[in-house]
Amino acid sequence: MLERRRLGRTEIDVSVLSIGGLYTSSLGGGNDETARIVRRAVDHGINAIDTAPAYADSEATVGRAIAGLDAPLIVTTKIGGRPQPFDAQDVRGLRRSLEESLRLLGRDAIDVLMIHEPDRPGQYPWWTSYAPLAGPVLELINELKTAGAVRYVGLAGTTVTELTALVKSDRFDVVLTAFNYNALFREAADAVLPAAAERDMGVVIGSAFGQGFLTRRADREVREQPIWLADARREQLLAYYDLLDQAALPAHELCLRFVLANPVVSTVPIGCKTVEHLEASVAAAAKGPLPDDVVARLDEIAAMVPRRPFEEPMILPLGKRYFGPGIANVGAAAPVGRLHAHSETD
Repeated sequence: MLERRRLGRTEIDVSVLSIGGLYTSSLGGGNDETARIVRRAVDHGINAIDTAPAYADSEATVGRAIAGLDAPLIVTTKIGGRPQPFDAQDVRGLRRSLEESLRLLGRDAIDVLMIHEPDRPGQYPWWTSYAPLAGPVLELINELKTAGAVRYVGLAGTTVTELTALVKSDRFDVVLTAFNYNALFREAADAVLPAAAERDMGVVIGSAFGQGFLTRRADREVREQPIWLADARREQLLAYYDLLDQAALPAHELCLRFVLANPVVSTVPIGCKTVEHLEASVAAAAKGPLPDDVVARLDEIAAMVPRRPFEEPMILPLGKRYFGPGIANVGAAAPVGRLHAHSETD
């Protein structure tokens, strides 16, 4: 059975792996495969699932999968993006979104409700003030907690500076940080994670696989250097591929074992499209921390690009179209081969 860790001040014991909801939807295997994934996850001791209104029909698909399931599950969803057109200042619309989440998930209460993208005001303008932090959503989540519709509240973001400032407001119980802490990206380790630990917040790490770019090798494409790829990132990725070869480790295993070795991390959502993806992740997590020499070399490789280049896409588009439909990307991704191609959440 998988290890469990305390989800910060919530005092919830959560499995170190959880189910990420992006692909427990029509974007993945749909109803049947999601039901299989959830049942098998429970068998392995996974007791948490994360979803969101923004993840296609994930809430409805998850709701059907967990209906009648004879196992306690911690259900996390988010507020943001629904209804359309979305207005983060519309309390009535926000309340209706939460009511819809409860209906779709078949729950009387949400264990953790996270504010989605609270740190990118150009996307969802949640706040009317930062000092002190203010916005209609804060009044609403307090009301929902008092009414028992929500047990705990959190943040689900992708930046470092702004997300850290929101964490320091000390208004939230849990933080999900994505694209800021993985085998190569370490920005959150300097700010978000310490700030959360100081406030005894639960920490959820999204994008442990970099939305696939860390587990889907693209040797030839990287060597040919597409236009968006900075020199330093190119050299870093090639060194990372060399490490995978030298250590004889599947990429998904290296990524998971690295992230889970950090005791600040409470859980890592895995965006499984298939039961096979789940099984591979569980097997990797069970192996514990990486060997010291692998960690030392990985730290050296991560330090080659300590901060992301300004113009770099948030999700590195290796093996994908970059310029738009109908125009091929520069280079071509190498076959995955023995590396396990993962998808993931957020």
